[in-house]
Amino acid sequence: MSAELATVSFRTESGAAEDESWTIVHSAALSNTVPWRTFRWYKGQRHYSGMYWSATMRDHVIYESRLELSRLIFADFDQAVHRILAQPFLLKAKVDRKTRKHIPDYFLVTDHGPVVVDVKPEHLLTKPTVAYTFGWTRRLVEARGWRYEVWSEAPPPELENLRFLAGYRRPWLFDAALLDEVRGADVVGRTFGEVVRGLAGCDPATARAAVLHLLWRGELRTDLSTPLSDRHEVVRSA
Repeated sequence: MSAELATVSFRTESGAAEDESWTIVHSAALSNTVPWRTFRWYKGQRHYSGMYWSATMRDHVIYESRLELSRLIFADFDQAVHRILAQPFLLKAKVDRKTRKHIPDYFLVTDHGPVVVDVKPEHLLTKPTVAYTFGWTRRLVEARGWRYEVWSEAPPPELENLRFLAGYRRPWLFDAALLDEVRGADVVGRTFGEVVRGLAGCDPATARAAVLHLLWRGELRTDLSTPLSDRHEVVRSA
């Protein structure tokens, strides 16, 4: 396989299709695309498709399965991710004397460079067609100096915690003065419950929601590897 002969097709925000050489296309061009393909809903379909409002994108991002939605939530939570593009482009390459095509699931623009993501259940990764496609895709992506990621099931407690925190991701629902009060609170050595109770004069449910919002934003941190509770210690991000 020659990376120099590979091509990438993508749709601009106007919907126009463009073709470029894979080796020279700029990541900025791929950072402002609309999905190469969209999905349909129909009775009896095997996958759960939908749209997720992303706090990172301030817009909806599509997904084609529950597993893709899980990866999307992780990307939205990651403060190093600045853009999330679903079904971002069509890769074409000559592999073993045949033209191969593949549409990755996500293209992420991060502090550490572009990341191309494919999502697949772990039990399918050893399937020959899957391994073959991901293999040549990885070689093309890494030839650009970008990162390629195959993502499968996340640890259940962490995933459930992020699903829960995602319910507090919409910034316009929170009072700015209350968020500033939480930001100014002394959280050193205190648990989540203690931080909430320390917001004197504030409705407990409102205070709890504000702390959860700042956990989602990454301004506060806690251990997400176990189910979130009032006993979790909270620290301020550096």
